[in-house]
Amino acid sequence: MAEAAPPPVEVVTFGCRLNLVESEAIRQAALSAGRENLIVVNTCAVTGEAVRQARQAIRRLRRARPEAEIIVTGCAAQTETKAFAGMAEIDGILGNDVKTRAESWRTGLTAGDSGRVRVNDIFSMRETAGPLAEAIPGHTRAFVQVQTGCDHRCTFCIIPFGRGASRSVPMGAVVEAIARLVDEGFQDVVLTGVDLTSYGPDLPGAPRLGTLVRAILTHVPGLKRLRLSSIDSIEADETLVGLFASEARLMPHLHLSLQAGDDLILKRMKRRHTFADAVAFCARMRALRPEMVFGADLIAGFPTETDAMFARSEALVEACGLTHLHVFPFSPRAGTPAARMPQVEKSAIRARAARLRVLGAAALMRHLDAQAGRQVEVLAENGGVGRTADFTPVALAPGIAPGQVITGRVAGHAGGRLVLAPASGLVATGGTG
Repeated sequence: MAEAAPPPVEVVTFGCRLNLVESEAIRQAALSAGRENLIVVNTCAVTGEAVRQARQAIRRLRRARPEAEIIVTGCAAQTETKAFAGMAEIDGILGNDVKTRAESWRTGLTAGDSGRVRVNDIFSMRETAGPLAEAIPGHTRAFVQVQTGCDHRCTFCIIPFGRGASRSVPMGAVVEAIARLVDEGFQDVVLTGVDLTSYGPDLPGAPRLGTLVRAILTHVPGLKRLRLSSIDSIEADETLVGLFASEARLMPHLHLSLQAGDDLILKRMKRRHTFADAVAFCARMRALRPEMVFGADLIAGFPTETDAMFARSEALVEACGLTHLHVFPFSPRAGTPAARMPQVEKSAIRARAARLRVLGAAALMRHLDAQAGRQVEVLAENGGVGRTADFTPVALAPGIAPGQVITGRVAGHAGGRLVLAPASGLVATGGTG
């Protein structure tokens, strides 16, 4: 059989959910501009490893598609423009501020060296962000970007220099975008942003994230499930907290940007919470919504971290009742204060990251064990898997179409997924078709 022809626009994505949303917007923008034989690499700058993987992918793509035009964009392209510009494998670099605009793709970037790189000062961007509401191929959940940029300066993080100042999407535009997605058949929508809980101060009236969530739930009654991507718990406003207690459509799953458990390390990171703050927030949310499940980002081996300090991060997992851990072995990012601090030995960093992953696996196992016998509502996804309200994966029987919602009793779990009792599933509603 002959190999299938590559799509006219291929986007290779690294990094966060927001990048995933933007990659689909990039693809649509480039297609609307009539582009063909184009590969876009949407990079991530969170870790040095993410940048290395992007560079490796670019070289591999050039070998595989020597005739294609390769354009690099995203946070790493914004923060390390010179390094990417030095790669012979690429044809151009496009800045984060213009990568989702159709007009950016109507003209090539290869007309001489001066036109090869189109990257602006990201901090010059001050207007409100545009709404990005994307139905991503292969996903039964839709993602809506409501904010971008960050005004904080955590000492380990390069992202503000890739995204610029915090900018929010007006509430009306968000509500309209979600209403359109619901009309298209989507039942599960995720709000995304670089610093989601900083939503609103740049808008008229300075609404908070809770105000936006309340407006969505009020004005889009057909929406069945609303989720939040990663939040900073110390910034969660009272309206948002209260909605978790009163709104069943706001899903009981939060991914928290915690990073560490030791107060001195948190201070050196320039985080705005303490160990006690994190524990108190989780306890409060669980009291309001007993079925609440928490995930968290944790960094292993931050500069100056001792064994005793790291033990506080281990203790945080149990104290907060965390279920899903996203563990980052610390890697210094050039240009950040943390890169200039006394570094922890790489072997110690690897060992600590491994210990956190073991803790995370045990916490997830306890969560899965506790689900036995419970009645759950599951949104079917692709690949024979679905998600409960608290985002726990469920193995589904063949024949259940993506986008359908089924109910069933949990019989147990296998391979990290819940298993429903035989014949207990019942199709509740249709989906995206």
